[in-house]
Amino acid sequence: MCGASCVGRRVLALLAVSIATQLVSVATTFAAERPNILLVITDQQSADVMSCRMGSQYIDTPTMDSLAAGGMLFTRAYASNPLCMPLRNSLFTGRYPHETGVTKNADPKGGSLAPEFVFMGTYLRNAGYETAYSGKWHICLDAKDPDAHGFEILKTKSKSLPPQDNNYDSRVSHAAVEFLGREHDKPFLLVVSLLNPHNICEWARRAAGREQNLSCGEIGTPPALDQLPPPPANLDPPKNEPDGMTFIRRAYQVDTGLFPVSRFTPEDWRKQRWGYYRMVEKVDGEIGKVMGALRSAGVEDDTLVIFTSDHGDCTGAHRFNQKTVFYDESVRIPLIVRWKGKTAPATSDKLVNTGVDILPTMLDCAGIEQPKNLPGRSVLPLALGRPSELWRDCLVAQNNMSQTGVVDGIRPTMEGRMVRTDRYKYCLYARGTRREALYDMQEDPLETVNLAGDSKYRQVVLEHRKLLSNFGRAHRDALVEDLLKNDVEPRPF
Repeated sequence: MCGASCVGRRVLALLAVSIATQLVSVATTFAAERPNILLVITDQQSADVMSCRMGSQYIDTPTMDSLAAGGMLFTRAYASNPLCMPLRNSLFTGRYPHETGVTKNADPKGGSLAPEFVFMGTYLRNAGYETAYSGKWHICLDAKDPDAHGFEILKTKSKSLPPQDNNYDSRVSHAAVEFLGREHDKPFLLVVSLLNPHNICEWARRAAGREQNLSCGEIGTPPALDQLPPPPANLDPPKNEPDGMTFIRRAYQVDTGLFPVSRFTPEDWRKQRWGYYRMVEKVDGEIGKVMGALRSAGVEDDTLVIFTSDHGDCTGAHRFNQKTVFYDESVRIPLIVRWKGKTAPATSDKLVNTGVDILPTMLDCAGIEQPKNLPGRSVLPLALGRPSELWRDCLVAQNNMSQTGVVDGIRPTMEGRMVRTDRYKYCLYARGTRREALYDMQEDPLETVNLAGDSKYRQVVLEHRKLLSNFGRAHRDALVEDLLKNDVEPRPF
């Protein structure tokens, strides 16, 4: 029998379906085309780690390059929170992490979301789409309950793959290829959620002396030093870095923790970057299989393709590895939108928040009226090359750095908010003596000097505080008011 909790989840799911059904309204003019939608997500890929962005000397990503060549590549796309679970909840509900309550890689609500957080699959399924999902889930919902999320979950365990290809991402792409080979009597939404280059986490721990399996397959041994990519140009921490971030770095990098890289030399970081690029190439190959199947099915011209990642990886930038921090290598991610023959092959420097903007883009493409409670905006007009004078002039990202070890008897955590404007990046943290950071992203894109304490930039800091305050009020982000209390006074851990 189904227990009370199960009944409760079913009731919530039915309410969600009811809400979504009421919200869906197909616009006759644009919906006549009813394109398919293919969403491809990699895991832990920084924005510029593609050969079309960084050149082909150290990396070769022909599939990503091809998508970029035929679509709009957004160079200022940011994660709403640079961590797996918060971003994925945000992306699939179109809501900010502080709204859903999922701010770290943990489930705060017993495996369910409130009915108001309608899921992507539900919106599209109720609009007449066939909806399918292949790959990594890591979302605060039970994947086994399609009434809650609206997707058919494709089976990724396949006996038809040869052993050498039977790694995780190969299974994910194989299931997607099989789906694309079906007969479809209505438009489809297919999500392909791949794991690499996330294996760089295990690669770093292996380099630190632990036994770690690479679930997407081995990548070989790094070559001689003169054939390795250089260390990052911003290897050192920023000048005047907030002291709380310096403490978080120490707490992240304890030898027994998830980020044991405190002893990495510049040569170690070069090997780390070499491995990272190999993993991006591996996942590029899996995306290539999916794109090949799309062409073979004869529906490539009828499909909007959105390519992105959940967050990036610092791979040595400011001596961080992995994610959660607001440095660009962690929080800025790839975003390509391609509808063959319709999107403008170009780049856009408009500020995009992938957590809240991707779902509205899909709704726009499918001719579904956007619900008023979704805070994001469709990037489809930008991708189609239409005028966009009224686009946003700033965005806000959030984080909750909780994956720390014990340092000086403390296991610190740190929440923060980031404001990105056209020229500046402003960060405000919950703890520390110096809780603010300001970087001039025009003159200092590698974020090497924190200007927040420079009197010449006092007005810029105040302007960005005001922007953050406005965001907090507009989106009921209670943490913002707390962060700004008493003129950003020091707070100990």
